[in-house]
Amino acid sequence: MKGESKVILIAHRGASGERPEHTLLSYELAIKQGADFIEPDLVPTRDGHLVARHENEISETTDIAQHPEFAMRRTTKTIDGVAIKGWFTEDFTLAELRTLRARERLPQLRPANKAWDGQAVIPTFEEVIALAKKASAETGRTIGIYPETKHPAYFASIGLPLEARLVAALKTAGWDRADAPVFIQSFEVENLRQLHGMTRVRLIQLVKPGAAPADRAFPSYEAMVTPEGLRAVAAYAYGIGPEKTMILPANGPATSLVADAHAAGLKVHPWTFRAENIFLNTAFRTGTNPAEHGDLAAEILSYLELGVDGFFTDYPYIGFQARETYRSSAR
Repeated sequence: MKGESKVILIAHRGASGERPEHTLLSYELAIKQGADFIEPDLVPTRDGHLVARHENEISETTDIAQHPEFAMRRTTKTIDGVAIKGWFTEDFTLAELRTLRARERLPQLRPANKAWDGQAVIPTFEEVIALAKKASAETGRTIGIYPETKHPAYFASIGLPLEARLVAALKTAGWDRADAPVFIQSFEVENLRQLHGMTRVRLIQLVKPGAAPADRAFPSYEAMVTPEGLRAVAAYAYGIGPEKTMILPANGPATSLVADAHAAGLKVHPWTFRAENIFLNTAFRTGTNPAEHGDLAAEILSYLELGVDGFFTDYPYIGFQARETYRSSAR
């Protein structure tokens, strides 16, 4: 029967529409709102710990600019071919990073989240795992984690490879098996192929339009999502995580990506579903204010009807409602 299989709800950086992203505050709220998985993006510290930040440059998501003791560490680095100025996690020990406090990354769109600025530290990967395990025990439902390896080729090039540290943490947690409540995702290819030989955890190849993997293992992401490319991806990955317009463009009908991925034996987990007008397909916007919330539930529902197997959202409670509506209509 349609709708019987589980469509997973992935909290994108936690409930990042309502709390500063990649904080325990954000992950805890996401779990309360019904998320099946919480997503930590992983970057390393100078002393080899994995921490949850969307990027290794942290001026947008922490108060580091207000710490004069770290002013001299501001620098410019080239990450995946792009020159970036700021402060970088790999230049700090974990102890130093723990003196910082998280802040809202999108204050113009999410001003209410500024009320939570300064109330959370940067969490370690182990703390995110511990939170998921604790919440699973307390709620009686399995809460999984969905880590992303950020810039793996870059970090390997500076002597801070992510893969062994990630696998070791999962083994310590008892989550090194194919049915563990874990997905590992990456925009790069070679590190997923490496992980395929290191762990039985399910792997997800991220793809986005108009770009190519930083490790140049494929000429473009568009080449990866052809039927032939998807068959190649299926040799090392469990599924793909496409940017949502690769499934349903802003203008025009749905593509064949979901069907093509399923034909290759791959699951499909699109990203990212956000409530603000600026992020929504024009058909689901309300008014003209970029920060105003449109009909996110309807947008998610349109993807569920196209057969996706899961989805990333900044607003887990809206995703939960949309999934419930879909399940009810499918019975």
